[in-house]
Order: sequence, then structure tokens, then C-alpha cells
Amino acid sequence: MVSFAFFQIQPLQRSNQPNSPISFFNGNIAQYCSLPKKNMIIASELSTSERAPSPPKLPNIGSDRDTNSEGLGKGALEFLESFLSFFSTSLLYFINPPLHPSVDPKHVLTGNFAQVDELPPIDCLVVEGELPQSLNGTYIRNGPNPLHQPRGPHHLFEGDGMLHSIRLSDGRATFCSRYVKTYKYALEDNVGFPIFPNILSGFHSVVDLGRCAIAIGRVMKGQIDLRKGFGLANTSLSLFSNRLFALGESDLPYSIHLSEEGDIETIGRCDFDGKAFINMTAHPKIDPETGETFAFRCSPIPPYITFFSIDTEGSKQQDVPIFSMTDPTFVHDFSITKQYIVFSESQIEMNPLRLMMCKGMPVSAELDKVPRIGVLPRYASTDSEIRWFEAPGFNAMHAINAWEEGMKRSSCGSVTRTTLSQKNLELGSINPSYVGRETGMVIWLECEVSRRLYGDGCFGGEPLFVAKDGASEEDDGYIVSYVHDEKSGTSRFVVMDAKSQTLDVVAAVKLPRRVPYGFHGLL
Repeated sequence: MVSFAFFQIQPLQRSNQPNSPISFFNGNIAQYCSLPKKNMIIASELSTSERAPSPPKLPNIGSDRDTNSEGLGKGALEFLESFLSFFSTSLLYFINPPLHPSVDPKHVLTGNFAQVDELPPIDCLVVEGELPQSLNGTYIRNGPNPLHQPRGPHHLFEGDGMLHSIRLSDGRATFCSRYVKTYKYALEDNVGFPIFPNILSGFHSVVDLGRCAIAIGRVMKGQIDLRKGFGLANTSLSLFSNRLFALGESDLPYSIHLSEEGDIETIGRCDFDGKAFINMTAHPKIDPETGETFAFRCSPIPPYITFFSIDTEGSKQQDVPIFSMTDPTFVHDFSITKQYIVFSESQIEMNPLRLMMCKGMPVSAELDKVPRIGVLPRYASTDSEIRWFEAPGFNAMHAINAWEEGMKRSSCGSVTRTTLSQKNLELGSINPSYVGRETGMVIWLECEVSRRLYGDGCFGGEPLFVAKDGASEEDDGYIVSYVHDEKSGTSRFVVMDAKSQTLDVVAAVKLPRRVPYGFHGLL
């Protein structure tokens, strides 16, 4: 039997509104809870939570590059360039139609979701307790932070990746914020305004189609080279094959270097010696015993899922296309065990036609579809070895862990499902040394071990578990997170005792400026 824990989207229901928004939330409670058979996890309980637009600026990108212009007359290229300049910087700037609040940047990018600038390394003050002398290293968290005020629809997930790090050394802390210098970032930093259309927020009018046409024109003109990527690297971080990567599932990972002074440098986009194609999941899994990395890429065209692995030397192995997934399911995360890979096929599907029909986001909920769970041997060479199990109503976004219990090969199988909590919970973590192994850490509020309220008006993100040096027990360590105070507009880095009944604060560091709400991190 394969056991696994997912954070699940509640069973999908039809809405009276055709384009109901998908909202993002941050937590104000850190929780450390227990399951039967000692299973526990750390998670964040959810609750809800502007920069003025810059004036338009004339473009000046790639004016001397005509690498893709064969077959087009010089006059046609000059006309196209003039049209792109006028349409993108003048006409569209003034005729934007009203937007739904869920994709209106004037609404989305407010409060602690608003953009911040880069910040070079700066020493911070410990305002509560003391940082453990054994807690040496760098906590770094990824998240969206648009370089420029968006034009047109904007979903929170579409901001450029910004890394917020705090270097811990001998009880001292140094904070730094830097953008991930993606190909998209470099182009838009050069011209001073957005040139890539936002896709996830969807197209809502002919104006949005016009922006897409402009981008296609720039590709034709040779101003954008899609072979260099078009992603944001804004979702997570992962350390494998002796390298640190910033990841976002619409592109390949970007290699990151952390300096001794606490600064963050983008080394570049990694295609694993030309063997990786287009994109990769933001949630690769690293086997703590073998050091191997397992990953996949998701696509709106067949094969919708392609599985692969990366060895300890950073060499990407053979692709295994999963043709038995016959619908364009959006798959964000997965799990591994000692012998298997576990995929969750939900009711959420990619639907690019919605863009061209101006129906909003390019995803849809197929409520008549029965979700499935797929189990594939880790070293399978084809998807003929995968087994699918129906799991009605199961729509998982993040996978927490998976392990094997009394594995026996049989011709039949079933799925047993247990609801761990009726509360809405997200962004959980486990002790990374237990990935693929039976873990004692998962959310169960009915058998709660410990919890901490950050305080009135204070909200945190993903609580990350960090084991103590020489720890012999799974929960012997600390829980760390950035916490923002909505009332004062200040942010802190908080270290909590994972074994404490109330997650006692071991240390709190006042940060030099607020840290916007974001996604995943590591230490």
C-alpha cells in the first residue's frame, strides 16, 4: 500500500459567476499537529489579506536584431516596429477596459502584496530572544514581485520572482532581496515596461488579444527569443546536484549563488546540457538517501505529463512521457516513495482556447471528470507500468509526502481516503530527511500537538522545519517563517521551537523593510 498526504482543494462546485476569481491567502497561525500512528505536519492556517503606474515609455529593444526577419521586407519590419511602439506604449495604455478585482493590478498589488525594490545585504537587529548558535546558513524564500506595474489583467502568481534571504551566522543575521534575473526580467528591465503578456490571468477583451499580438510581433522581429525561456522563476527553491535553483513551472530552473556577504546572484538558466525541454515542475523531489532528483514537466499539449530524473552529478535522465493521462490536467506537485512516483490527476485542466475566446484564465474545472491517482515505478522506462486509481472528489494541489506500507503486487486496488481537517490549510512542510519515508509530521487539528498565533493583524507564510544539528528525532528542530504585521507595516523573521507545546519563539529578527507575501523557501 502507498500512503501519502496532500493539501487538497475542496471538491469543486459550480459558481453562479462565469469567471469566479481564484484567490490567494496567507496564514496567521503556525500549526504542528499529529495523525494516528504519530503522523504530523507543519502548515499555515489561511486567512485573507500600490504602486502608481509608471507613465508609458517608448520601446527600444532589439532594434539592430533581425535574426528572424528573412522573407519580410525592410519596409514591413519598420512599419511593424512603429505599430508595436505606438500600440503598446500609447493606445493600450489609455483604453484599458475595467477589470474584475481578482485580476486588476490596482486591487491585487496592494498592502503587503505590493511590489518592493531590491535591497542589498544589510545587518538586522535581533529583537526577541537569541538566534541559536547552531542555526547557521541562509533562509531564502521565493515569491512574485512584478518589476513593472502590469498593464492589463494580472494574477498574483504572475509577478517576477524575487528572493528574500536572511543569512544566519554565529547569532547574527543579514537580510537581502534580489530579483531572479530571468530572460524575461532582463528584457523588461532594459526597456522599462512589460513586454510579455500575462497568460494566467487570462484574456478578457480584444485589448488583451492585442497585447498578445504585439508579443508575437516582437518574436517575429527577433526582439524576443523564446528559446531562452519566458518564465518567472517565482515559486520555489530547491537544492540538488550541489546547486541552488529558483524555480517556476513555466520555465526551466535558474541557478542561484549566495555570497559570503549575504548577497544573491543569478548564475543563469539551466537546461542540463541541453537535455531539458521548455519547463520543469517547481516541486522536484530529492531522495535523502540516494541524492537523486525526480521531476516532471506539465504541458497543455500531449504528452500532458513527462517524468524524468536527475542524478547526483546533475545529468538529466531519459524522459518518460505519460500518455495514459489523456486530459490536459494541470499538475503542480507530486510525491515519491522508495520505489514509486505518485501523481494526482485533478478536475482542473488547461484550456488555451479560453484565451483566444476572451473567457479569462486558461484553466477550467471539468466537474464531470473523476480525479485519479497514478502510481509509477521510479525507474520505469515507459508509462505502460503506471497504475491509475479513481479518487472521486479528490483535487490535490500540493503533495506533502508518500511512503509504502506492506507493498504487495496485485491485479486490483482501491483508494482509502481520510479527511485530516475541515479547515482550509496550505503551504505545509516536513523534515526533508523523511521525503519518501514514513513521516511523523502531518496536519491533524483534532489531535493537535502545538500551535502559535502570530498576533493580531500578523500573518506568516510557509512555515519551514529545520532540524537541529545531530537531531535524532524527527521533530527535533525549529520552525522558521517570515511574519508581517499589517498594522505597523513591518516584517520579522521568527524562529520557533518545534518541540514546544505552544511553538515558543526562540528568536525574532526585525527586518529592514516589509517582506511581501510569497510562496516556498528553504534553509
